[in-house]
Amino acid sequence: MSHLPAPLNNRDVLVGLETGDDAAVVRLRPDLALVVTTDFFTPVVDDAYTFGAIAAANALSDIYAMGAQPLMALNLVAFPIKELPASVLSDILRGGLDKVREAWS
Repeated sequence: MSHLPAPLNNRDVLVGLETGDDAAVVRLRPDLALVVTTDFFTPVVDDAYTFGAIAAANALSDIYAMGAQPLMALNLVAFPIKELPASVLSDILRGGLDKVREAWS
């Protein structure tokens, strides 16, 4: 990756590529910053619901590790819909949603 050009220098990017963190931090105004993270990994368990919950918990932990609180969640999905039933994807997303709801309650 070192052959790629450096990103634009922006003084409002408080945490960027140089630190190797799982999240970026961008200052929106002097008293407010936004922590942004994405996660993408293969299933680590056989149960779809549990995998969804684990994936969401992992993304949430990136936010908490930066001292922030989650404000929103976004699903990034690459799913072999021709090889697996849509119900498996539904279970993954339901597991993630339940974990996010738990964090926000």
